[in-house]
Amino acid sequence: MTCTASTVSTADLMFTLGTQAKAAAALMAKAPADRKNQALRVLAHLLRTQGAALAAHNAQDIERAQAAGLAAPMVDRLRLTPQVLETCAQGCEQLAAMPDIIGEIMGMKQQPSGIRVGQMRVPIGVFGMIYESRPNVTIEAASLSIKSGNACILRGGSEALASNQALAALVTQALRAADLPEHGVQLVPTTDRAAVGALITMPQFVDVIIPRGGKGLIERISAEAKVPVIKHLDGNCHTYVDDPCDLDMAVTVTDNAKTQKFSPCNASESLLVARGVAAQFLPRIGAIFAQKGIEMRVCPASKALLAPIFGANVVDATEEDWRTEYLGPIISIRIVEGLEAAIAHINRYSSGHTEAILTRDHLHAQQFLREVDSSSVMVNTSTRFADGFEYGLGAEIGISTDKFHARGPVGMEGLTSLKYIVLGEGQVRR
Repeated sequence: MTCTASTVSTADLMFTLGTQAKAAAALMAKAPADRKNQALRVLAHLLRTQGAALAAHNAQDIERAQAAGLAAPMVDRLRLTPQVLETCAQGCEQLAAMPDIIGEIMGMKQQPSGIRVGQMRVPIGVFGMIYESRPNVTIEAASLSIKSGNACILRGGSEALASNQALAALVTQALRAADLPEHGVQLVPTTDRAAVGALITMPQFVDVIIPRGGKGLIERISAEAKVPVIKHLDGNCHTYVDDPCDLDMAVTVTDNAKTQKFSPCNASESLLVARGVAAQFLPRIGAIFAQKGIEMRVCPASKALLAPIFGANVVDATEEDWRTEYLGPIISIRIVEGLEAAIAHINRYSSGHTEAILTRDHLHAQQFLREVDSSSVMVNTSTRFADGFEYGLGAEIGISTDKFHARGPVGMEGLTSLKYIVLGEGQVRR
């Protein structure tokens, strides 16, 4: 990076980053696949060998966050554990092993005039990424940008600045090692909030903005951006236990969907249970939730089954609970008459992120898949799988609940566009 926040104004800094990104995008778009893959493999190696240095930078961020009183789920999102770094490294390698889709031609058809018309997959150009807390997003965004032939400008949260700067330095090393433009991935080096305002209003440099963070951040960016936005506002994910179901499996999967990790957006926040299995299922899952200190916010029918056993952990749900993303040890629980009622509840209250049905009825599963209007819909598995890495995308730039361009985990294809190509042999239009 050729300028820093200490030497220039924020407006000038962002103009420079935009100019450099635009120039780098042209070079990234035509970069050979082997050089992009080399950069990804080098980055994976650096993530594995620089763990101690990264841990030291990450410790600074965690210490500052705890001193500032940041909520526990947010502190949890800051941590660059060895497992997180290994997942990032594997994501880079997974991307490197995937076919290069840039320049791919599809759908060629000959028209009556004699011309042939098809489409070519091309990079979007420059994307801006604005995110909070999780520093691993720096690697996910950078690796996807490299593989998809784009340039990107990354603006992480102030609470993760030291971690993000350390990770971005590794990305720069990897780009240089592969003889790719070092400005292909740039990290905004200032915590000035004005940098966000500038980034989302630079259509001359930035082709799309991808916010990843709290609802307030995403609502602000959606309202103020002069650049297209790929977004999701929150993750009110549902697990529905159907009648009939395998009760043992339902207990195991529901437990995982809620408690494997509280802070991710794909953790289940609402549990729906068919009336026919409620008396058998709820006491079993309630025992697990109570043992793990989870507050259960329940409907009257659920309360009748749970309160006598787990009274301290059971409270009445409000209307707002059905649409709330808790990101913590709280879950809403409602008994529904059956499949139709479950689908109606989900389509009314869900944020359109991820929903799962646990069932032994194939027709119920198929109806759930068809009628639930969310970006990921699952059968007999945990909502925690709604993730680009788990979907085999190598990494994800975020999970989109929009309904156009990209929906669900946004991987390499979500960072590309299609242009029409036309092949002729001298035809003229009559």
